[in-house]
Amino acid sequence: MKKILYLVTEDWFFCQHFLPMARAAREEGCEVLVATRVRQHRAKIEAAGCRVIPLEHDRGSFGAIEVLRGVARMARIVADERPDIVHCIALRMVVLGGIAARFAGAKQLVLALTGLGHVWIENGLRERTARRIARIVVGRGLKGSGTHYLFENLDDPGEFGLDIEARVVTIVGGAGVRPEDFQVAPEPPAPPVRVAVVSRMLVPKGIAEAVAAVLEARAGGADVELDLYGAPDPSNPRSLTEPELRRLSSQPGIRWCGPSTAVASIWREHHIAMLLSYREGLPRSLVEAAAAGRPIITTDVPGCREVVRHEVEGLLVPLGDVAAAAAAVARLAGDAHLRARMGAAANLRFGERFTEDAVRATAGRLYRAMLGAP
Repeated sequence: MKKILYLVTEDWFFCQHFLPMARAAREEGCEVLVATRVRQHRAKIEAAGCRVIPLEHDRGSFGAIEVLRGVARMARIVADERPDIVHCIALRMVVLGGIAARFAGAKQLVLALTGLGHVWIENGLRERTARRIARIVVGRGLKGSGTHYLFENLDDPGEFGLDIEARVVTIVGGAGVRPEDFQVAPEPPAPPVRVAVVSRMLVPKGIAEAVAAVLEARAGGADVELDLYGAPDPSNPRSLTEPELRRLSSQPGIRWCGPSTAVASIWREHHIAMLLSYREGLPRSLVEAAAAGRPIITTDVPGCREVVRHEVEGLLVPLGDVAAAAAAVARLAGDAHLRARMGAAANLRFGERFTEDAVRATAGRLYRAMLGAP
């Protein structure tokens, strides 16, 4: 039996984003191993037919000793398991896991750049250095006849000098969403028009800009309210804290609701999806909103503009332009017909590109090609 090993930072991240690919590997007759930091999702991964290998690490640490220990742990796992394919997920694992896999003799790699995160968003000395290293390692050091790249948008391959037309680059529709989980429903009564942000509560997700935009729209007379759904992430240095979120929530028309597992019900209860992110791979929250037939306001940045075309599925606004975002909120809040048209277009685009079946089919074709299956 062929064997595929996934290297991924967190068990919850694998469950949320990569179970469709693991199912594709299983459908190709492969044994599937998942090496990750185990917290609360081991049983769910195992229920999908995967074997879990605990991989303890601090994903927020870039200290030399911790990095070397992490590479050594992963190299030992690869050497012990001898997988036919090592599939590294997200930038940290692509760089460190890719190096470990090569050091341990892995012949075939899938490097899945799900989003470039704060390393590409921030511009400090550490981030600039990390970008330079990542470009060298990913675009040159790990490149070879046995390496294939997965990207979620059309912008990111160019960051590593990779040609999206090349055989080794595949664009995949994010994690994929099951249509049956997000049935289109009529929008709730209005006014007020309710806007939702579903995201981790991080500064680069544009949480403060979303709040400012809705407050500005309200000041201009729009009857809108904003609900924030998501949790802080203590491992992320750009996370908002609970006191900061409570302060935002104390303003009129703004409410921080905490995390929710009932995302489909969020979109049934809201009229507009918003995400003013600084950069994304492919934002799952917007794909889910599109599946539910809701219009979207988002930033004109990599990842977000993969889901939304301006004036079609929603409205794109310049990064950091609160006034433009406020105008977009006011415009959609005041036009139910426009909301309906854009919501229907969003649902159509979802069905064409971002379903779980589409992602599984893309992953299955890639694995078959790499394993030499007919």
